[in-house]
Amino acid sequence: MASVRKRGSSYQIRVSCGIRVDGSQVIQTTTWKPDPDMTEKQIEKELAKQVLLFEEQCLKGHVTANIKFETFAERWFEEYARLNLRSTSFVRMRQLTQRVYPAIGYLRMDKITARHIQQFITDMAFNGKSQVTGRPLSRKTVIHHLSFISDVFDYAMKMDMLTDNPCRRVTIPKGEVEEKEIYTRDEADEIVKLLINEPMKYRVFIILALCTGFRRGELLGLEWKDIDWVNNLIKIRRTSNYTAEKGIYTDTTKTKRSKRMLKVQPELIELLKLYKEEQNREREKVGSKWIDNDRLFVKWNGMPMNNNTPYGWFKEFCEKNEIRFCDIHSMRHYNASALIAAGVDIVTVSGMLGHSTVTTTANIYCHAMQEAKAKASAAIASSLDLTAISGKEIAT
Repeated sequence: MASVRKRGSSYQIRVSCGIRVDGSQVIQTTTWKPDPDMTEKQIEKELAKQVLLFEEQCLKGHVTANIKFETFAERWFEEYARLNLRSTSFVRMRQLTQRVYPAIGYLRMDKITARHIQQFITDMAFNGKSQVTGRPLSRKTVIHHLSFISDVFDYAMKMDMLTDNPCRRVTIPKGEVEEKEIYTRDEADEIVKLLINEPMKYRVFIILALCTGFRRGELLGLEWKDIDWVNNLIKIRRTSNYTAEKGIYTDTTKTKRSKRMLKVQPELIELLKLYKEEQNREREKVGSKWIDNDRLFVKWNGMPMNNNTPYGWFKEFCEKNEIRFCDIHSMRHYNASALIAAGVDIVTVSGMLGHSTVTTTANIYCHAMQEAKAKASAAIASSLDLTAISGKEIAT
């Protein structure tokens, strides 16, 4: 049964939707505001219609979410995200609340419009800065924030609390496309040369990153049984990740397609053999303190290497040798760009990188593909004498 309360120039419609376990009533509410030009009779008639419509929504389970966004988002974290998201994704979503909650967390779910979210997204795109670097936020970061808000609204719709997701009408400003920091061929060659004097495990890690394009977590998750010494193959079957809550832990690959097998150069297999021999010698030195995890990249006692260790070591390596520093992930971009420049088709590149779809690869490496096409066009042009068909030749 519905009840109506007049509140200023608006009307609050309340519908009882059952009893909770503790005996309290579940009340759903909505507010309707008549047009200022409406007569009393028109208001009375339209109000009766709004009451019936709202009661019908409640009976069908499509009830209005008269709950604040922050409160419901916290339910989403516990009821959905914790059970369905990878731990690293869960932690990233948690970090996004630092900007989202102050912006719309205090608003009721049923009162949040596309305009509210658009204002937040636009402001973040043009005025937002990283709390760590102080640099403007990337478009990818803005997209992550909108995706989080949208996921919460989708869950509310799934729970029959809302019938619409306002995020679907929000547009992310294009902004400037940031050029990825990628090493040139000469820089990569110089890095490989300088690695000869460095510890074997870091030498192997960096060369593998350059030659395979494996993600950092995939490299750290490699185990010796993943190496096919006879056929020169490396299998990606797991990742090694870190969160403050779990510490270092083994996880599944990012996507199903990330589980893959890559044929590598024989020289790389020989380097891995040397590394395996060195690790065996280290195991003997440590003795009973060694904890065998079968991992390639480990601490002094055989335990899995921390995820931030390669980054920190490589940064110091670059500073020591006065080399431009690009992070570990840039080596994946170098690998992909080198493959595309060499004429490897995008489907094969996508499979080697372990992307979920070819579209993902094409979007990320669009610039590299355009450069490769331009070089191909120039190669064709240089192989033919086109002067005979130029406008100048025809004129003469």
